[in-house]
Amino acid sequence: MLAASCFGFALAGCSPADHPMAQDGLLYCAEGNPESFNPQLVTSGTTLDMTAAQLYDRLIEYDPESHTFVPSLAHEWTVTDDGLVYHFTLRDDVRFHTTAYFTPTRHLTSDDVLFSFSRWLDSDHPYHYVSGRGYPFFSSSGVPELIDHIDAPTPNTIVIHLKQPDSSFLANLASDFAIVLSQEYGETLLAEETPERIDQYPIGTGPFKFAGFRKDVYVRYYRNPDYWRAVPHMEQVVFRITQSDHKRMLMLLTGDCDISPYPPARDVNWLKQQSAIQVQQTTSPNTAFWAFNTTREPFDDPIVRQALAHAIDRDSLLRAVYFGHAVRADSILPDSSWAHSPQPDAFSYDPEKARRLLADAGYPNGFSMSIWALPVQRAYNPNARLMAERIQSDLARVGIQANIVTYEWSTFRRRLAEGEHDSVLIGWSADHADPDNFFRPLLSCAAKESGANRALWCDPMFDELLNAAIRSTNQNVRSHFYQQAQEYLATEIPLVPIAHSIRFQAIRNDLEGAALSPYGGVQLRGIYRSLPKLPSQLEEQP
Repeated sequence: MLAASCFGFALAGCSPADHPMAQDGLLYCAEGNPESFNPQLVTSGTTLDMTAAQLYDRLIEYDPESHTFVPSLAHEWTVTDDGLVYHFTLRDDVRFHTTAYFTPTRHLTSDDVLFSFSRWLDSDHPYHYVSGRGYPFFSSSGVPELIDHIDAPTPNTIVIHLKQPDSSFLANLASDFAIVLSQEYGETLLAEETPERIDQYPIGTGPFKFAGFRKDVYVRYYRNPDYWRAVPHMEQVVFRITQSDHKRMLMLLTGDCDISPYPPARDVNWLKQQSAIQVQQTTSPNTAFWAFNTTREPFDDPIVRQALAHAIDRDSLLRAVYFGHAVRADSILPDSSWAHSPQPDAFSYDPEKARRLLADAGYPNGFSMSIWALPVQRAYNPNARLMAERIQSDLARVGIQANIVTYEWSTFRRRLAEGEHDSVLIGWSADHADPDNFFRPLLSCAAKESGANRALWCDPMFDELLNAAIRSTNQNVRSHFYQQAQEYLATEIPLVPIAHSIRFQAIRNDLEGAALSPYGGVQLRGIYRSLPKLPSQLEEQP
């Protein structure tokens, strides 16, 4: 057991500090390295899982049970009748983390919210260009262009003025990206001429505080004893970074991990039979898709993209990759959404039609292309490599030669953002229930500029449909425009939706409080370890 316990920390050595004892720490098997410790800078689910809900808080949160927004750092808020002014009142008892590298001198105020939001909103902000990553979620969602200005009239009041109504604005503020940083910490780092440390050595208000990171080995957090909500049960949390899903399953079975998210679909039924393991599952609004780089030939031709859509057997992919734990996607929008409008004919498996379309586009003998395969497991795609191999086989039947490409996770995302791919197998998990979360962040022109639009597709007509939808608060009106948007995508096909998958999480059965949210993200603050039950004869003793 000692040898197994030390395995994940071979590069760092094995000591009590590196491997917390079972009763005072939580071991979480993560599939990749975080790209940053600031969720504002990324769209990667791997990074968000490790950072957003562990280190930070937001003004408001989305409650998936009540389907409403609930208080967080802001304990109340109001919106004017015209939908243009949002007034938030902050809690007065929230402290920032005290660490070896920073000691705050004051509680959270509206200056911290103004500092945090202005970072991605204002190009003149001293931190706007720090870390050089941009702010992909906000940029692709059009939030900077939407906000007219932000005021902080009192220490506990923040007022946001919009240029026009936007029915998705609160949802964006409740997302994992809208975290609040410490202005005092930022000013301290500027004075020390080390501003980049704000994203490497984080300070937030969340339930855990940063303690260390070793690439490909671990991320470590300690409990925040000053947390404004209930203080976490666990003294520390260690994310053990293990890219192999097989190794993560072994570590879970031997107790070297307490939680393993995204277990391989092939292992789910077997895991359910293990006495030491419990498998949690939820219907998760997510979509796996195959996106084409529409700035490259021949993928700039909608007829070629239509041919590729008809060339692949998505039902076969469901069987081979998801083992029945997903449904076929006939729209980028999940079938659980109130705005879902399926377009099955646009993506039906029809190799003969695919060959005819290729000939019509001038490629009767096919062509060569690359398929980039996601190197980590996510809820929407448990095995992108296998999916790529099956698609490669389907494409060969219509004369297309496909080469499969993959890289280490951070390299994969960097090169993908630079547009080096022909096509990519990737996906998206919703942060909230608003349909806009699947459209603007993935397919808008702004998303192309931010690098979040993997199809690099920009169509002003499509953008106008989205803008018309968010300008209304009437669900029927919005649904009408979203239906038109989905019909338009079925003609243009910048991407092929493949599957909406069930989300799984495997945990040791002595853990309690490990709720699995359908809307992505990982929440660890409420987890505790249950005590073993006494033998029945001892329970009866006086």
